[in-house]
Parts: sequence; structure tokens; C-alpha cells
Amino acid sequence: MKIFSKLLPASKMKLVISVVGVLALLVFSGVTLFEATKAEVVITENGEKQKVKTHANTVDELLAELGITFSKHDKLSHDMDAKIDDEMNITYKEANKITVTIDGKEHIYHTTVDTVGEFLKENNMTLSEHDEVSHGKSDAVSEGLELSIDKAFQITINDGGKNKKVWTNGGTVDQVLEESEISYDKSDKIKVNTDGKVTENTTIKVVRVDKETVEVKKKIDYKTEKREDNNLEKGKKRVIEEGNEGLLVKTFEVIKENGEEVERKLISEEIKQESENRVVAFGTKEEKELVTVSSSNDSGGKVYSMRVTAYSADCVGCSGYTATGINLNANPNKKVISVDPSVIPLGTKVWVEGYGNAIAADTGGGINGNHIDIHLPTRADAFAYGTRSNVKVKVLD
Repeated sequence: MKIFSKLLPASKMKLVISVVGVLALLVFSGVTLFEATKAEVVITENGEKQKVKTHANTVDELLAELGITFSKHDKLSHDMDAKIDDEMNITYKEANKITVTIDGKEHIYHTTVDTVGEFLKENNMTLSEHDEVSHGKSDAVSEGLELSIDKAFQITINDGGKNKKVWTNGGTVDQVLEESEISYDKSDKIKVNTDGKVTENTTIKVVRVDKETVEVKKKIDYKTEKREDNNLEKGKKRVIEEGNEGLLVKTFEVIKENGEEVERKLISEEIKQESENRVVAFGTKEEKELVTVSSSNDSGGKVYSMRVTAYSADCVGCSGYTATGINLNANPNKKVISVDPSVIPLGTKVWVEGYGNAIAADTGGGINGNHIDIHLPTRADAFAYGTRSNVKVKVLD
């Protein structure tokens, strides 16, 4: 100013100073007026509240002024083209990007809610008590959150033949069985219709395998030992020793599946008691002809040389009654022979070598021609008699 004061006269200098003063006043007044005409707005950004003064005409201009970029997923209390008013309250919340994996498939979501529970409700995601979720419903939602949901489903497990419905979120067969509190032994069998992870179409069968040792007792039949006795008349017999059955014990390993026997293995067998033979003496002493003739009622009857077998009243297929009505059960010692009526008529009295006097009172399907069947008291007696050939049979009347 000293330079200017030297160059200008005093009057002009006063004029310059006056102009500068006016300009300064105008600038100050303009600034004051500019500030005074700003609108005061309260804006809450992601929960943080602040007051701002702005000459922005719209919400869009205000956000740009504040460096806030609004996206379609963000939440804004007003439309972007809404006019700015003094004391206006604007709320802005930036959306969080989260990744939701449902049953192994990823989905991207944007949300402005605060908790996982609110997010699930917002997106109509209904969960059952059996579903598995990586976060609790009260957990906060934040940028980059990774939420995992494994939906539960029902499958049928056949455990030992009984079906059981269980809920599962998948996984391996062992995991599902453990979750279902189904344990099994090494000997049990697990049958599954898939090689991979358990799905809704998976069926699991737990076959319960049991092994047990079983003893089976079996009688050992005794044999009949025949001995000749020349002191006993031919055709007669005498039991020297009664036979005794032996005892065989077989030990088996029995394998059962779900209670049903599927396999039986012989482990060992042991004879606990040996059988003892039945010893029977058979007479070989020939009868004197004089005795034979004297025993007959008619020494002049017809004589046959025949094949002779024996039977008893309790033989297989026998009724106990003869063809002529004799009750052999009631008369076990009755001397009766079964004949071919075309050779020896029924009712004929005969003498049979080694048997004695008898009556032809029975027939049989296997009795034909020169073949007769003599009646003996027991089946054992008949078995011991066996079959004899060239036996003399004499008709007495």
C-alpha cells in the first residue's frame, strides 16, 4: 500500500481503499448468505448418524456429495430423485454380499438385514429341526458371510429285519448309522444300494449275524448178531444178549442272519456210547422124522418143498387181522400162515418144518406159488427168521 500511496494522489488512494472495502464486504456477505441457505439434513449411514448441510437438490446429489455409491441391493429410506428438505432424515444401509451353500450348491445373496434368522425369513427359507445350519439365527450378517445349510431327509434303515425311519443330512453310511444310534459288530453285514454318499433314495440293511454252537445227539442202532446153536431145534431161536443203542454227539457251528439259520458247519463228532449188538441163537438141530410124523394129524397128506418168510401183526401195511378175520394182535402166538389159495386153500391145516402145526388163514400180495409167510409174535422175530428155502410143508387135512 505504501508503493500505491506514493504513486497515487491522496484522493485517489482513498477511493481505492473504499472499493476494496466494499468488495470484501460483498464477498463476506455472499459467503454468509451461501452458508445460511444450505439445508441441514440428518443422514444415518450403516447405523452411524451425522448432520450435514447441503445445497444438493435431490437425495442422489446428496449421496454423490458424500461419496456414497448406491446399488440396487442397498436400502435407502427415500427415492433417489426425492427433493432435499431442511431437517430431512435419510437412512442408508449398504447391502452385505453373502454366500449360501444349500446341499452342496452355492448361491449368492445380497441383504441388508442384521441377523441370519432375518435373512432366512426374508428369503422364505424354512428350516426343519433336523436341518443342519452353520450359523445360529441370532448370528450377525456381515460382508462375505458364508452360510451352509444341509437339508434333512428321511430314509429307511432295515435293522435286523425291522424297518426304521430316520432323518439324516447325508454323509457316509457309517455316519448315518452313528447318528441314528445303530451300532453293529464286525460279523454283521451292511447292505447298501449305493457306493457314494447317502441320498433320499438310499436303502440301508443291517443284517444281524449270530454264531452259536449246537450239539445234536443221535442214536446208533445196534446190529443183530446171529449164532448157530446145534442144541436148539431148527426154526427156533433164543436171545442171548439184548442189544443196546449207542450215542453219537455231533457239534455244529450254526450261523444265523436276522434269527434265521443260513449255514451249519460240522465241527466235530464224538461217540459218547458204543452200541452193543443183539445176539440171537438160531437152532440148527434137525428134528427127527418120527417126531415130525407123529406131530401131524394125518401122515398121508400132501407134502410141499416151499420158500418160507415171516411176518408179524405190526408189520408195515398190516392191519393185525388175517384175511379170514383172526385178530393177531390179540393172539400174538397164534400159528398162522399166509398162503397162495390156489396152492393151499384157506382154512387148511398144515405142518411147517421148524414151525409146527398151523392154519392157512391169511394171504398177501407177495405170496404166490410155493411161498408161504409164517406169523411170528414180534417184528424182531420175523426179521431174525429171514428167508428160508426148501422148507417142508405138509397138508394135514
